[in-house]
Amino acid sequence: MRVLLVYPLFPPTFWSYEKILELVNRKVLLPPLGLVTVAAILPQTWEFKLVDRNIRAVTEEEWAWADLVLCSAMIVQKEDLLEQIREAKRRGKLVAVGGPYATSVPEEVEGAGADFLILDEGELTLPLFIEAVERGETQGVFRATEKPDVTSTPVPRYDLLEMDQYDSMSVQFSRGCPFQCEFCDIIVLYGRKPRTKTPAQLLKELDYLYELGWRRGVFMVDDNFIGNKRNVKLLLKELKVWQAEHGYPFRFNTEASIDLADDQELMELMVECFFDAVFLGIETPDEESLQMTKKFQNTRTSLADSIDKIIQTGLRPMAGFIIGFDGEQKGAGERIIRFAEQAAIPTTTFAMLQALPNTALWHRLEKEGRLRANKDGNINQTTLMNFIPTRPLEDIATEYVHAFWQLYDPHLYLDRIYRCFLKLGAPKCHPPAKLPSWIDIKALAIVIWRQGIKRDTRWRFWHHLFGILRQNPAVFEHYLTLCAHNEHFLEYRAIVRREIEAQLAEFLAQEQAPKPVVPQPELLTA
Repeated sequence: MRVLLVYPLFPPTFWSYEKILELVNRKVLLPPLGLVTVAAILPQTWEFKLVDRNIRAVTEEEWAWADLVLCSAMIVQKEDLLEQIREAKRRGKLVAVGGPYATSVPEEVEGAGADFLILDEGELTLPLFIEAVERGETQGVFRATEKPDVTSTPVPRYDLLEMDQYDSMSVQFSRGCPFQCEFCDIIVLYGRKPRTKTPAQLLKELDYLYELGWRRGVFMVDDNFIGNKRNVKLLLKELKVWQAEHGYPFRFNTEASIDLADDQELMELMVECFFDAVFLGIETPDEESLQMTKKFQNTRTSLADSIDKIIQTGLRPMAGFIIGFDGEQKGAGERIIRFAEQAAIPTTTFAMLQALPNTALWHRLEKEGRLRANKDGNINQTTLMNFIPTRPLEDIATEYVHAFWQLYDPHLYLDRIYRCFLKLGAPKCHPPAKLPSWIDIKALAIVIWRQGIKRDTRWRFWHHLFGILRQNPAVFEHYLTLCAHNEHFLEYRAIVRREIEAQLAEFLAQEQAPKPVVPQPELLTA
C-alpha cells in the first residue's frame, strides 16, 4: 500500500509568522505532528510520502504514485482540506481523513467525498481502518468510545518531513486538560483527564530528532503541559539530565494554564530543561467574563502577579486574549490593552470569541438560537464571531480591531518586550558556544536596518537594545528574537483590520437592508 499523506494549507494567521520565517529562509513554523504519528501507527510494510502544502504543492508524480491519500486538518484548514479531497477523488484515489476537524464535523468531510473517516484518536481507530483495508473494503467510518493509553503511541515518523523547511519541531507528552472552559474543544476531543506518555517514551522521540540532526527549537504541543503536574515533574527531572548530556540541543516552549505560577519547583525545572517561553490562556482580565465561561482557574489569584512570577523565573509569557464573552461590558478591548501593558506580556494572540463545534458554548448557543452561519467556514483572528453576542457585534469588532492595532503598534511592542526582558530570569542552561550562521547574520542585519535605521522606531530600538545589554545581558539573544517578531505583527495587524472591517461593513449592510415583506393571507369573512 502506497500512502500519500497530505497536510492542507493554513490561511494567514497570527501563528503563521511568514515575515519572520522569510528572514531565516524557512517556510513553516511547525510540522504536522498528527500525520507523522499516524504514519508510525500504520503498518511499516506500507510505503509513505508526506506533502505539507504549506511548503509546496503535491506533484503529479506523487498523485500518480499513491494508492491511498490520507489527510488530517484543523478547522482553520477546512477550505484546502476539502479541495484536496476533491482533487484526490478526481484522480480516482481512495481518500481517508482524520484529525480534529473531521472528528468535530464528520458530515462536512464525508460530504466532500472522503471514503474513510478515521475519527477520534488514531491509536484506537487506525487499527480498525487497517483491518477494513486488509479485508478489501473501500469505505467506512471508524470511531472510538474511549480514550487510548498514550504510552502505546510509537515514535513519530519525523524522517518523512522536509525538516529544513520548519522553524521548530513538535513533540507531545500529554493529551487532555482538567479544566472546563466553556469555549474550548480540547476537552471535547481529548477529555478532562490528562493522559501522559512515559519519560522514557518522550526521550526516545527526542533521541530520534537528535539522530536526524535537529538542533533548533522544539514545541511541546500539549494543550496544557502541566495538566498532570506529578508526571510532568517526573519527565522534567529526566529531561534535565538528557539535555545536559547532549549539550542542550533543543530550546523548548509549550502551553500551560496560569496555575503554573503556583508551583515554583515546576517552573524552575522547566527553565533547567531549557524551556524559555510558555503560552498562557489569559482570555480576559474581566473576572465576570472568566466566571461566565467557566475559566475558574484564572480567578483564584492575581493574573498580573502570576505572570510576574513566571517572567522572573525565566519563562517569557505568550498570552491568548478573547473579546466577546456573554455579559461583557463596553471597553473590553481597552482593558485587555491595559492589562497586557501592565503585565509586560510581549506576544499576545487576540481574537473574537468563536463557538467551536460540539463545545459546551456551541451547544448552549444552539439551544438559545444564537448561532450564525459562517460563509467560508474559517475560524481565526480574521473572522467575525459566528454567533449573536449579548452586545452589538459592531462594538465588539470595532474594539477588537482597535485593540489589535494598538497591541502591535511597533513602539508599544518594543516597549513591552523591553520591560519584560529587563526582569526576565536568566537562562540556567548554557549550550556550547557556536558561530552564528550566515542566515542568522543576514536576518539580524535586516532587523537592525528596518527597526534601528529605516523606521521611526530607531530611537527606541537602540535605547532598549543597549539597555538589555547593560542590565540583563544573559537574555540578549532571546530579546533580539522578539524584536524580529515585530516584522510579522506589523503586517498581520493590517490584515486583521482589513479583513474584519470588510466583513463588518458587509454585515451592517445586510442588517440595514430592507427585509422582504411576507404577504399575509387575507381573513375570510362570512
